[in-house]
Amino acid sequence: MHHVADMRVVVIGAGQAGLSSAYHLRRRGLVPGRDFIVLDHAPRPGGAWQFRWPTLTYGRLHGMHALPGMKLTGADPDRPASEVIGGYFAEYERVHGLDVRRPVHVSAVREAGDGRLRVVTSAGEWLTQALISATGTWDRPFWPSVPGQRDFTGRQLHTATYPGPEAFRGERVVVIGGGTSAVQHLLEISQTAARTVWVTRRPPVFREEPFDAEQGRAAVALVEERVRNGLPPQSVVSVTGLPMTEAIRRARASGVLRRRPMFDRITPGGVAWDDGTTVAADTLLWATGFRPSLAHLAPLGLREPGGGILLDGTRVVRDPRVHLVGYGPSASTIGANRAGRAAVREITALLSRAETLVAA
Repeated sequence: MHHVADMRVVVIGAGQAGLSSAYHLRRRGLVPGRDFIVLDHAPRPGGAWQFRWPTLTYGRLHGMHALPGMKLTGADPDRPASEVIGGYFAEYERVHGLDVRRPVHVSAVREAGDGRLRVVTSAGEWLTQALISATGTWDRPFWPSVPGQRDFTGRQLHTATYPGPEAFRGERVVVIGGGTSAVQHLLEISQTAARTVWVTRRPPVFREEPFDAEQGRAAVALVEERVRNGLPPQSVVSVTGLPMTEAIRRARASGVLRRRPMFDRITPGGVAWDDGTTVAADTLLWATGFRPSLAHLAPLGLREPGGGILLDGTRVVRDPRVHLVGYGPSASTIGANRAGRAAVREITALLSRAETLVAA
């Protein structure tokens, strides 16, 4: 069934950024299903959270902010975060009547030729006056390329498909990456693996004091500056450092978090450094982060020479009909909430200008 439907706004993605945007569209008087639609390619509610590993319990999340207009209360800290947040998002969609269509895969956004955008999907096409792209990064795991990668005879996994610690029982595991995920993987895997080795490009920075609002703003400002210079954003955690906890303190004392510099090549049986050091490995676990999932926007030619997309707030400078929410500086749960509100404020102004022109 190939249908073309008219919308004033199309929201792509139903994670924190997409649902926050949809909430604010509705508050501004746009009717779900008639004026705007949310398209989500995941099988069920929960954004990227639904794909997180089962041992990541709700109690172990740091800095999860509730969606606007509905608190998340009474959640069991020992339940998997994927279940808790999946249930919360499902309830949120229902309470606010957000009309999320899923699973819908958006393959491309193109010029429609009449001033509108054409959103091409697995469930037909939508013509729209404005677009909020809230696709996050989970679909684009980043794997650095290292000489010898194809020759490795063990298995290589990424955080995106991390199965939990049982899968590594008795193995020799090399964990690559300097972020929170790498540390969480190491703390778990060191309980089941025969041996773990931690490798990072830069020496990790552990933060003793609690992370306060001022440091949060400073971190976001650094990411904002990259975006302003037309560069791809980096993760906020790369500039905030790792929170020091009791578990991390113990792991550092026991040697689990003794970090080695990045290896120079991968061998069939492990990894090697140019100074002649080698480490044998059964599994390489790449906790090397994610990149923004933006392939659907490629036909619009939004990228700058530096490879990033230049934004003014959430609005794409090269195309004011398009907003990126949850991208770069707003890629945190609180950032996504604020960016959703800001994007909707600008989009409603754009729509009313368009209506004034039509009326004139």
